[in-house]
Amino acid sequence: MMRVGVLFGGCSSEKEISLESGRHIYNSLDSSKYQIIPIYVSYDLKFYEVAERLLWMNATADIEKCLETDAKRIYFEDLKNLVDFCFLGLHGKYVEDGALQGLLEILEIPYNGPRIIGAAIGMDKIFQKQLLRAAGLSYPPHIVVRQDELEENISKIESTVEKEFSFPCVVKPSREGCSTGISKVNEKGQLKPAVQEALKWDDVIMIEKFMHMMEVTCTVIGNEHPVALLPTETPFKGDFLTLEEKFLPGDAQMITPPRVPKEDVKKMQEDFVKAYKAMNLRVYSRIDGFWDTKERKLYINEPNTLPGVTPSTMVFHQAAEAGMSPSDFFDKLIELSLVEHGVGKKEEALI
Repeated sequence: MMRVGVLFGGCSSEKEISLESGRHIYNSLDSSKYQIIPIYVSYDLKFYEVAERLLWMNATADIEKCLETDAKRIYFEDLKNLVDFCFLGLHGKYVEDGALQGLLEILEIPYNGPRIIGAAIGMDKIFQKQLLRAAGLSYPPHIVVRQDELEENISKIESTVEKEFSFPCVVKPSREGCSTGISKVNEKGQLKPAVQEALKWDDVIMIEKFMHMMEVTCTVIGNEHPVALLPTETPFKGDFLTLEEKFLPGDAQMITPPRVPKEDVKKMQEDFVKAYKAMNLRVYSRIDGFWDTKERKLYINEPNTLPGVTPSTMVFHQAAEAGMSPSDFFDKLIELSLVEHGVGKKEEALI
């Protein structure tokens, strides 16, 4: 029986979503197929095999208090003696950006999601735009601001925004989670505090044109021959789609497929797959974008290389449309991951 370590927690801004993802993975994996081992990644990035009851705690802070009594420290070099596969339910910096993947590559432990390069590209919102442009894909107009530039002259940044795309605009860290440190700026006077907030999370930020368009998201699965599941339209209540709306029950409105003609859905899927390939993604990722209903054109926003897999997330709306339960979906990810790492059967039909 394959020993599957379910990794969750971490130190990023998305660690609470990771707790939700981790327990859903743990609860959904088929215990008749796998020996499932919950592994908590602490705030200081140490690994612990934890008692099952810790999975059901309200917050990672509660788990941190119990590590000395209800957990066993796992040293990196001993991980391969404990698990055959690492199922990463982790999100954000240091656990989704290629760092953890590098450790697992050294240890020769297969894992879900993109390899090191794809993971790193997926986290860097600025660099990935170069690859999207080379692939002939569109994305929201933006400018890049570094920390020293803010200190020099905020008025210059304000003028550049007005010249390039004007207000409203969106300010976000370059290398952070999908909804962390983001602000919508409606007028010039709001720009500096929004930039300062984003700089708390990264020393390089993006200022993007606010896209008055349908927001859509699509799960793409596969390695050499990826397939896009049916996209989801994701209306939002405020200025942008929040973490709570994306991942927590009762907060989101998800419409699968989007309310557009079938040929438009097909065009979206084709472009999502092109973006997936351009960014060297593997196994699966959720890619967010904006659909211009008038021009019938997709603007890629960003990929989520280890997307949240909480019970209420749109990933499972899309999987259900493809006839997969959460358990089936996780089985498929393990199968594709083993193929990607050269230890599984030849890749079979995805859906």
